[in-house]
Amino acid sequence: MKKVAIGVGVLILLVGGSAALVLMFTGPRMRVQPRILAYQARQPATPEGVVPVSAGREEVPLTQAESDARNPLPDTEQTRAMGRVFYGYYCAFCHGQTGRGDGPVGYSYVPAPSDLTSSKVQALSDAQLYTAMLTGVGHDPVLPRVIDPNHRWYLASFVRSLAR
Repeated sequence: MKKVAIGVGVLILLVGGSAALVLMFTGPRMRVQPRILAYQARQPATPEGVVPVSAGREEVPLTQAESDARNPLPDTEQTRAMGRVFYGYYCAFCHGQTGRGDGPVGYSYVPAPSDLTSSKVQALSDAQLYTAMLTGVGHDPVLPRVIDPNHRWYLASFVRSLAR
């Protein structure tokens, strides 16, 4: 009786192992998966009856102070120093320590992060700079929820000082 049980156990083990090996070497694996090369993916059709909530980037509501064309903080060394600290928290990984778009994480983005020292960025009004740093390309929708509202104008002050 004991020999029969051992024999049945060995038989089950052999059959199960054989089946596993057959599936491992002849099973579907990746051969039956669709192959989509980079930039060949197509957006699936929108299901019927679906209504889009927004047509573009998430709009960041500005307070009255933020929508004014001027930074409410004084342009002092202390303000810029606080902005430098916050820049290190939120921006340096992509824009680099000097703001030239050469941060260690920024290299992986397409398009590359903006050069914050460029004349294009520096020509923005304070309100435009404030909005751009929250909703710029690559930012949405994370930064409006990540950057503390109390830190935003300090960041704008520091970004202004990068071109100097």
